[in-house]
Amino acid sequence: MSLQDLQLSNSRFRRLPDFIQLGRLDRPIGIYLVLWPTLWALWIASDGQPSMKNLVIFITGVFLTRTGGCVINDYADRNLDGDVQRTQNRPLATGRVSPKEALLVAAIIGLLCFVLVLFTNLTTILWSIGALFLACIYPFMKRYTYFPQAILGAAFAWSIPMAFAAAEKPVPALAWLIFGATVLWTMAYDTLYAMVDREDDLKVGIRSTAILFGEADLMIIGILELMAVLALWLLGNQLHFSYWYFGSLVIACGLWCWQLWQCRERDTEQCFKAFLHNHWVGAVIFAGIFLHYSIS
Repeated sequence: MSLQDLQLSNSRFRRLPDFIQLGRLDRPIGIYLVLWPTLWALWIASDGQPSMKNLVIFITGVFLTRTGGCVINDYADRNLDGDVQRTQNRPLATGRVSPKEALLVAAIIGLLCFVLVLFTNLTTILWSIGALFLACIYPFMKRYTYFPQAILGAAFAWSIPMAFAAAEKPVPALAWLIFGATVLWTMAYDTLYAMVDREDDLKVGIRSTAILFGEADLMIIGILELMAVLALWLLGNQLHFSYWYFGSLVIACGLWCWQLWQCRERDTEQCFKAFLHNHWVGAVIFAGIFLHYSIS
């Protein structure tokens, strides 16, 4: 290898942290928040015995789609992020990654997702078109609607009907209870996330439920979480789940109450911590589903 080739290789390696930050791989909370509802659906769709093939496909798919979604989001916001304190150092906003490079990364990730879904079946492949559509339009919705969190919720929940399709089952009505609960939950925690940037978003013209809800934000977040747990309770009732599952819902409600209390002063740091804490809500509910099928 020539000195010039070695220098080029070292230059590319030094830029690796920029691409890691572009895909938010240094902040995996988004992966967890997409993963838990996906695992809920996989376990229920397979009566507690998901195939190793589907587990690998969907876990890998969650990783790729969340990473690709972050790249598309940063591309869409490349001219806005510099004016928001929390995002002003992102690679596209600072010029460390070019828009063309970001689009190339997004295209590669999209291709990998397409290859991955080919290992399922035709129904799942058709469902995946909706996932691609939602991932592409979400970053632009914050310019046109105060409900981008609802679009994000649908994008995060789209793996649920796909999980039932991949299990070679028609998508049942109860799958939409999981879907609805996931959308409501996502709207709740992403409103907490948006509360962190509310003042900056108002300045640059970005819309969100945090801005729309105003002083009623915490009350409405609580209502969204109450509706989510009601949907999950109806799900458990229909499937005759055991006390393990319903106990997990009680714990989840306790975690949500703690988050709301933590945010009572609307301190941005506390709101961000409460947002991150939702990882444990998803994990607790999955634990209830897992224990139901494993012990009951």
